[in-house]
Amino acid sequence: MWDLRYSRRDVLRSSIGLAGLTIPSFLQARSLGTIAPKAKSCIVIYCWGGISHYESWDPKPDAPAETRGEFSPVATQTPGIQFCEHIPLMAQHSDKLAVIRSLHHGDGGHGGAMYHNLTGHKPTGGKAKDRTNWPSLPAMIAHFRDPGVGTPRAIRMPYSMYDNGALMAGEYGGWLGPDYDPMLVPTPAGKPYGGVSRKDGRELNLQPRIERERLAERRTLLERLDHTTDNRTGYDGLGQFARMAADLLLDGAVARAYDLEREDPRIREMYGNHVGGQSMLLARRLVEAGVPVVQVCAGAGDLAGGSGDNWDTHRDHFVKMKTRLLPVFDRAVSALLADLEQRGMLEETIVAVLTDFGRTPKINKNGGRDHYPNVYSTILAGGGIRGGQVHGSSDKSGSQPATGACTPGDLHATVFKALGIDHATELRDEMGRPFRICDGEPLPLF
Repeated sequence: MWDLRYSRRDVLRSSIGLAGLTIPSFLQARSLGTIAPKAKSCIVIYCWGGISHYESWDPKPDAPAETRGEFSPVATQTPGIQFCEHIPLMAQHSDKLAVIRSLHHGDGGHGGAMYHNLTGHKPTGGKAKDRTNWPSLPAMIAHFRDPGVGTPRAIRMPYSMYDNGALMAGEYGGWLGPDYDPMLVPTPAGKPYGGVSRKDGRELNLQPRIERERLAERRTLLERLDHTTDNRTGYDGLGQFARMAADLLLDGAVARAYDLEREDPRIREMYGNHVGGQSMLLARRLVEAGVPVVQVCAGAGDLAGGSGDNWDTHRDHFVKMKTRLLPVFDRAVSALLADLEQRGMLEETIVAVLTDFGRTPKINKNGGRDHYPNVYSTILAGGGIRGGQVHGSSDKSGSQPATGACTPGDLHATVFKALGIDHATELRDEMGRPFRICDGEPLPLF
């Protein structure tokens, strides 16, 4: 039973206050939808733009040249499973991976496809922070986790996803409310990305070492909470204060995790000196410090620290994939898997790679592949997932699912199962309307 003698200040000092939770939503999160967990945490790697299934986890060497493209397959650690030749490091980690080759949905645009993959539901058409939207996977996981004082429930990095200058729906708390919007944290190391705005209301301007004067100022604000909240209305004021409180309370294990200068230089080099690799390293450090879920936007331009292109390779597809995108992605993800395993964290951490869609079987006149949601591939690792396996298949041309067709909702249900969250759980929004958290079913990967 909640002790009603606690003041607003006491609540803020707790993990409830840090996450911006209301007391009713906290009690609901504690009482609904949990089962015996396999994984304690989740790292979501999002390949913004749509990574090609042909040039990653589902090569088609026997297809006609205009479909199979310029690359060859490479043998993996697992007999009978082949990857693209330009992810040879990941091929050596196939024993840790469940490869899913039969995902599909019906959204051909980036906005709808990202929403579908990151929320597990078809897009509703709402704007980025519309509270009728479905919560993102990190936001939903956050609802079932109470990491303790000073630790955020969900973090995303290094920036929000935009398309043609518009902030994309799908990364936020949706109908769970703004208190579940994952906190946006910039990565403090690696080559910076040019061209993506980081002006987002949920960003934390973290510093590895917070000065004493700043801490004193934050503590003064904390002491004034009882007065300020009475004069504020709606979620806006509470969210603004929650951000300041989080900035204060991150002066602990999470703050130390954020300081990448504390990491062994050899480990930092293993991930690569680019914002994508350093973001994945930071994700490992954050979950190790107790953050339940971290999302990394692994846009390829960020991984290579270059011109800003991502996985949306409509032009010069093979040149970009060979010289920039795949080698850097291969290095960073492989480093994450090896690092988690060496630290004994892989079984307690589920790693989920998500993306918009695959790419077209036909190579266009600009030497690129276009959007293709009819079938695409992804991978899961850790968290009780059995490695060295493939779920489903695409047909000979990689244009349709041949066996084991599945949806983003099924992928979400699988992640929930790994985390001990019942995918059939029903939650209520702020108006009391019931929602089943997932429409899919767990894949047989355990």
